[in-house]
Order: sequence, then structure tokens, then C-alpha cells
Amino acid sequence: MLFSLLGPAYLVLFTDLEISPAMIWVAFAAVAATFGVFWFVEPLTYFPILGSAAMYQAFMIGNISNKLLPAAIVAQSSIDAKPGTRRGDLAAVMAICGAATVHLTSLLVFVGFFGSWMISVIPTEMIEVARIYILPSLMGAVLVQAIVAMKQPRPTLIAILLSLIMYFAVIPLVPSLALFATALVVVSSIIFSWIFRNRRTVHASPED
Repeated sequence: MLFSLLGPAYLVLFTDLEISPAMIWVAFAAVAATFGVFWFVEPLTYFPILGSAAMYQAFMIGNISNKLLPAAIVAQSSIDAKPGTRRGDLAAVMAICGAATVHLTSLLVFVGFFGSWMISVIPTEMIEVARIYILPSLMGAVLVQAIVAMKQPRPTLIAILLSLIMYFAVIPLVPSLALFATALVVVSSIIFSWIFRNRRTVHASPED
């Protein structure tokens, strides 16, 4: 964090860019308006699956939703470890270590050595198609894996229904809510899942 702030601090204090505190706060407000919702949504969303130790790793490494979270879900599913348990937390930690190692190795080999060559060979049209479709396909795979791993049909159906309502009904009527759609769906899913939870309490018999 210290090194990441040295560059901006140098520009503000020792150059003639004339950056005023008001400009910094305006820039911060613009970033917060766009990404501030994720500061609250991501910890609430990721913690039930990752646990405290893996959460620390994930936010230090980055690329949580498209790399670390899928790795943790696949690892837990592979060894039949339930998220939120000690076994599930350990699986998430080891999966993130593996994902980070593979990621750095892949960057060194495929980006560092072969990246420029591949870009010069691959047609521009193919790169554009990959850019458009790779994120939806990755998120779809993560969604399916999460549904299979959690095995909670009622909250899953509630979340899907609320997402469809938000995307097809609420946002067209109130476009200004688009930036907060994810947060609203997450919070609403939690509330409605709690309201419509199974209230039946199963008591084990003495023979059990």
C-alpha cells in the first residue's frame, strides 16, 4: 500500500500539476459512485464461501470473482467440503495459493514470452469476439458451479428471480439504479431468503 501511494503522492507534492484537495475529493467521489457498492457487496458475498483466511488472501491478490472464487468453489466441490466449515476454509486457502501460482507462472510464460507474438498473429476480429463472450461464459460457469456446490434451491431461485426482475423491470423503469443493481439484488436476496426460509425444526429422536 505504501509503494502504491508513492507515485500519486509524488505527483501531488512535487510536480506542477496543481492538483488541489477538492480535485482529489471529486475524483474519489466519482470512483466511489461507480465502484463503492462493491466495497460492501463483495465482502458480504465472498465471505460465506471463502472464510476469513482466504478472504485476506483474495483481497490482497485481486481478481476474486473471475479467478480466486471459482478456484475455491471447484476445490470445495472436488473434496465435498461444505463452505463455512474448517475443511471448506482450508480448501479455499489452498485453492487460492494454487490459483495465484498458476496465474503468475502463466503470466511469465504466455504473456511475458509469447504475448506480443500471439497478438501479432491472431486476427483483430477474433480478439474482439473473445473479449465480448469470455466474461459471460466464465461467469455462467461460476454460477452453475456455485449452485451445484451450495445445494440450496430456495435461495437460488429467489436470487435468480430477483435478478431477472431487476434487469428486465426495475432498471428499464429507473435507469439510475443500474450502478446499484448488484447491491440491491444481493441485499434483497438475503432478506427474502430469510423471510421464506424453512421454519420446520427437525428434532432427532432419542434412538438416533
